[in-house]
Amino acid sequence: MRAVWVREHGAPETARIEDVPTPAIGGEQVLVDIKAIGVNYPDLLVIGGTYQILPPRPFSPGKDAAGIVRAVGSRARHCKPGDRVAVHLEYGAYAEQVAAKDAVCHVLPDAMSFEEAAAMGLVYQTAHFGLVERGLYQRGETVLVNGAAGGIGLAAVQIAKGLGATVFAGVNNEEHARLVRANGADQVIDLARPNLRESLRAQVHALTGGRGVDIVLDPLGGAVFEASLRALAWRGRMVVIGFAAGGIPELKVNYLLLKNISVSGLQWSDYRERTPDWVRRVQVELFELYTKGAIRPRVMRSFPLEGFAEALALVKSGSVQGKVVLTTAR
Repeated sequence: MRAVWVREHGAPETARIEDVPTPAIGGEQVLVDIKAIGVNYPDLLVIGGTYQILPPRPFSPGKDAAGIVRAVGSRARHCKPGDRVAVHLEYGAYAEQVAAKDAVCHVLPDAMSFEEAAAMGLVYQTAHFGLVERGLYQRGETVLVNGAAGGIGLAAVQIAKGLGATVFAGVNNEEHARLVRANGADQVIDLARPNLRESLRAQVHALTGGRGVDIVLDPLGGAVFEASLRALAWRGRMVVIGFAAGGIPELKVNYLLLKNISVSGLQWSDYRERTPDWVRRVQVELFELYTKGAIRPRVMRSFPLEGFAEALALVKSGSVQGKVVLTTAR
């Protein structure tokens, strides 16, 4: 089979497509013929050697894939040969075939395409866990999603709206504003205004009668995190998802005490490894929301497997609206 193969950490262009052996499967594993692959920001960090979890080299990167089950181990119980599945991985998705634990494979709804399934994996799971498990969301609350036009952000906008929230979407330009409105955002917060520390809170307070928002989901970090913290309502909850804006902020914890607010972090891979049944329950709920039309993964662009470096460059540029995917069709 063909796979994107990383022999040394570096820029995406240093990786190469190579012919490698088809992986063998154990009793609790399945072999999946991959049709589509999700491209995520952490893939850049894994290839570059700066991610918190690094596989032994050589390896194939990639955390999301979708395809058709070719074979199953003797103890596999969640899928069978011929099933169309989404696969959640720590790495290895940039390949024509993957061997994965049966527990991380999820049978797709009939109407869902492979491209949608690959675009739905990491970002929708992360958004749901951030909102519901770490953010302790209650129906009808107000939720501010930063970086709302990106993969996690757009997923969070759709999920929060589908679960009955009033959704504020933080974006940087009018093109992104149109996108998030089309995906369910009730209000748009302009993150490009001068003096963000004051302007973000002023926008939120103007829309909430001075109350603030109940939950902030923040994949950006830096100055956006600091400004958003000031926009929380009493007993509000901030969920740290990442630092795509580049800066890791520091927190003066006395501010948490003064406003009775909380800040928590989310590293979704831990849930996949520690509580696969919990992840499966969330995936069922996500598929139900998809079937109802409440969420719809947005695939901005598809690339052939050979175009992986170009796809990653697009992700690195910050210009992706929704998701980009790779496909394995020759």
